[in-house]
Amino acid sequence: MKMLTLCVLGCVMMVLTGHAKPLVENDQSVRSELVKSSLSCSSGWSEINGRCFHYVPKTMTWAKAEKNCQSMGANLASVHNFQEYHDIQKLIATTTHEYKETWIGGSDAQQENVWLWTDGRPFHYTHWCRGEPNDSGKQHCIQMNFGDQKCWDDVGCDYYRPSVCAKKV
Repeated sequence: MKMLTLCVLGCVMMVLTGHAKPLVENDQSVRSELVKSSLSCSSGWSEINGRCFHYVPKTMTWAKAEKNCQSMGANLASVHNFQEYHDIQKLIATTTHEYKETWIGGSDAQQENVWLWTDGRPFHYTHWCRGEPNDSGKQHCIQMNFGDQKCWDDVGCDYYRPSVCAKKV
């Protein structure tokens, strides 16, 4: 009985210290599922890369979309790498069954060609379509899923688009 107790304690210690290998082949998917289950996005929000995202199908201008996100304790989504962009696209496609042109939180309205995210995070990653941003006629806001390449386009902020909001977990 003492031996069984020691074995169980040893196994528990290995699991708690991370020295035990999972019983499945895909370590990454196990870690991913554990992380997802420990996050607390409220109903209607999806966890992506440590933040909660929500697709808003109602079309609005960019400013009204940002204000709507703020009313939910969020901002229009900022995007920081290709995987995150792809995951946001999947969120939209899952909801709409297509890749709709959608507002995200980038704007250069304050100063031409100085792009900022509404959540204040650094603007390092971009996914511009070829030839964009071109600021053709006061285009200061970013829509995603533009054209055949489903990339970013700068567009007039008064267009009506659905939007994606994001907030911290």
